[in-house]
Amino acid sequence: MTQHFSAPSRRAVLLGGVAAATTAAVGAVSTPAYADTVPTRDLLRYALRARDTYAALQKYFYDPTTSLYLEEYPHSGGNPYSYVWPFSQAMVATLDLAGLPGMSRRYAPDVADRFTAVEKYWNDQTDPPGYDSYLRPPLGQGGDKFYDDNEWIGLADLQRHLMTPGGHPPSLRRAKQIFDLVVFGWDDDPTHPCPGGVFWTQAPWSQDRNTVSNAPGAEVGLHLYLATRQPRYLEWSTRMYDWTRTYMLAPNGLYWDHVDLAGNIEKTQWSYNQGVMIGAGALLYRATGRRAYLDQAEDTATKALAFYAENERYFTQPARFHAIFFANLLQLSTLRPNPAYREAMKWYADQSYARFRDADTGLYRSDGANPVTLLEQSGMVRIEAMLGWSPDDYRKLT
Repeated sequence: MTQHFSAPSRRAVLLGGVAAATTAAVGAVSTPAYADTVPTRDLLRYALRARDTYAALQKYFYDPTTSLYLEEYPHSGGNPYSYVWPFSQAMVATLDLAGLPGMSRRYAPDVADRFTAVEKYWNDQTDPPGYDSYLRPPLGQGGDKFYDDNEWIGLADLQRHLMTPGGHPPSLRRAKQIFDLVVFGWDDDPTHPCPGGVFWTQAPWSQDRNTVSNAPGAEVGLHLYLATRQPRYLEWSTRMYDWTRTYMLAPNGLYWDHVDLAGNIEKTQWSYNQGVMIGAGALLYRATGRRAYLDQAEDTATKALAFYAENERYFTQPARFHAIFFANLLQLSTLRPNPAYREAMKWYADQSYARFRDADTGLYRSDGANPVTLLEQSGMVRIEAMLGWSPDDYRKLT
């Protein structure tokens, strides 16, 4: 269905009252010089887009008989359902939609459905337990554990905990189990190049240690530290953060991807790697009060925004990575307000809408005639939904 935004009041009725709720939320914003400048019409416009993009996600990818998703649409063979990494991003997209002003009750059943279904990937037959990369029997044969896959789910659990009035103890308990798995993945062989760091996977075919297996692990641990004040979480999170800054920080101030056991560094600078280090720095500041961490996060944000804007480099990388990058920029903005963060996010969302959105289906065809992936559609739901959030709630993003 083609979208038109010239009459938001009419569409607000279809959304079930989001306009009034958004107006009330914006009126309550208390962060000076930044949050007060976000117009109500902007929040509404992106909330409406997110609703439609999510509706397309559910129409073309979701299987109501199993509560699982296709990996891509149209489905062209292979596994009948998605791997856990794409599922995790659909899960966070659902949370982000539920975080729109006035929408928590409407999307609560969808959130509950995602968190029930993800347990079909959980493998409690290993020590420590964790989520396999693919569905466990009888729907699948399981798969290798990836530490970053588990970290994304841990962060989703923590976002659910933060979004629930009074907290959500089952999600907090699961995040603790996931953090135990991440610590288990630490490389304790001092003879390795760049000693330390969390491996990317337990699979025997890779011994890489990645920015994205360490910084999100630090974020999980730091959220747990802020919730429990148990020193272990802070100690391990600081170790993961320091390893990443020591070995993955490039001369241009951004982060490389990974190092293998031969000492070879893969130097692509993906946006989600910058995002998770921005988020970890912001959380370390919350946990310790040390301004150096906040300065490091802000420096990465400034350099990353310039890097991805240059020659529209944003469009050389996928939306799923940018969703993680932008979520962490918004988290940083609660400590160091800067309208440039949200403006970059708006530019990317509007350009993607104009260039890639199929008006007939609501799907984002960023890869031409190739199938649309669950990861990319979920990434765009996340970006549009976060642009509809009240800035008062950015601290709940993970």
